[in-house]
Amino acid sequence: MDGEFLGLELESPRPEDGAALWRLARDSRVLDLNSPYSYLLWCRDYANTSIVARDASAGPVGFITGYSRPEAPRTLLVWQVAVDHGHRGRGLAAAMLDTLAHRTGDKLGVDVIETTITPDNVASDQLFTSFAARHDAPLTREVLFAADAFPDAGHQPEVLYRIGPIASGATTVLSQSPAVSLSTTTPTRSSS
Repeated sequence: MDGEFLGLELESPRPEDGAALWRLARDSRVLDLNSPYSYLLWCRDYANTSIVARDASAGPVGFITGYSRPEAPRTLLVWQVAVDHGHRGRGLAAAMLDTLAHRTGDKLGVDVIETTITPDNVASDQLFTSFAARHDAPLTREVLFAADAFPDAGHQPEVLYRIGPIASGATTVLSQSPAVSLSTTTPTRSSS
């Protein structure tokens, strides 16, 4: 177990969590929905670079999926962030991100966080901008994939957010006080 936040356990996902993660992504109505099989694989193959928040029934109510970039193993790319409707607005996404950054920093030497965010995704922008500010880490933004790189018309560009380097030991978990709120009241859409 990695930690606790407002009575929720924050820990690595297990393969049996895959279906619940798929449902959380589907129910967000914001995230690009991947196949159910991909969530099962993610929970098996990328458990050490991902995190779930479990409630008292041990069911996931939030998750972050991520992976270490093969060409830059000290960089964690955050793929998707989702929080169940009933747990939004309390800082859970920020607590999961802090816990994941701390764990991957300690175990894998991660000192840079990357994600991509579309320009209309205010909640994700706030989540990652506030993470950089909390950890006094530089944040750069640049278009990674232009809109015309996608097969479907109307897809917005994916802007790469690069946060780091994050100082060793600087990633501390948010306070467990219910007063913590980072305005993440809508589901965040990091990458597809």
